[in-house]
Amino acid sequence: MPEIATRAAELLLAARRDPARRLDDLPPELRPADRAVAYAIQQQVAAQLGPIGGWKVGPVQADGLPLCGALPASGILAGPVTIGPEYRLRGVEAEVAVRIGHDLPPRATPYSPEEVAAAIAAFHPAIEVLESRFVEPASVPMLTALADFQSHGAFVFGPGVTEWRGIDLAAESVEQRVDGAVNATRTGHPGGDLLGQVIWLANAGSVWAGGLKAGQFVTCGSWTGANRVAAGAQVSVRFSSVGEVSLRFAP
Repeated sequence: MPEIATRAAELLLAARRDPARRLDDLPPELRPADRAVAYAIQQQVAAQLGPIGGWKVGPVQADGLPLCGALPASGILAGPVTIGPEYRLRGVEAEVAVRIGHDLPPRATPYSPEEVAAAIAAFHPAIEVLESRFVEPASVPMLTALADFQSHGAFVFGPGVTEWRGIDLAAESVEQRVDGAVNATRTGHPGGDLLGQVIWLANAGSVWAGGLKAGQFVTCGSWTGANRVAAGAQVSVRFSSVGEVSLRFAP
């Protein structure tokens, strides 16, 4: 596995550095056959991209476990912001993210729901910007996409809500607009259990990287699905209680 992970990571890093080296798929011998290999590839790529500023978690799979990916700190941006032309996919997803208020380092005893909730400093409206090291990410297998950070490109967040405990995510609604026109709406958190996702991340998904750390964001699944927009598009997301955030893509 280490050799497979290293060789696959090298290809993905090369595609990050040079868009002309984007891949149709990984070579057959380097495609991850299970999550352990996919995560090993992901972790080798993450090690070359600098500090971890956050995590994406979800969706929950048939075995009851979610998927996760580390978010490089260099791609975490406060909105409103202009996203550069290097983002060719211009995929956007409206999300609710939590900001971690104090460290949850790895330990032998799992963190309880109460402990994880106490570590959440705020809820934030967010837009995940999708990007891929593959020419067409929808054409690659799920485990290959997982190795590539689940097509993560950037993360744009809005002001936080510190009194988050009173927010009912089952009743929360969102409206996403592109150039002023509504293009997606939803009511209810898509994962059903945001806190459960963060608990799993604290106790399992983030352990290899030293656990969850103060200041990191955890974004917990798309409310609007993946929408691709045109160059120069203005994207705004408004949640009924969590707030709003916006970005613009460069022409």
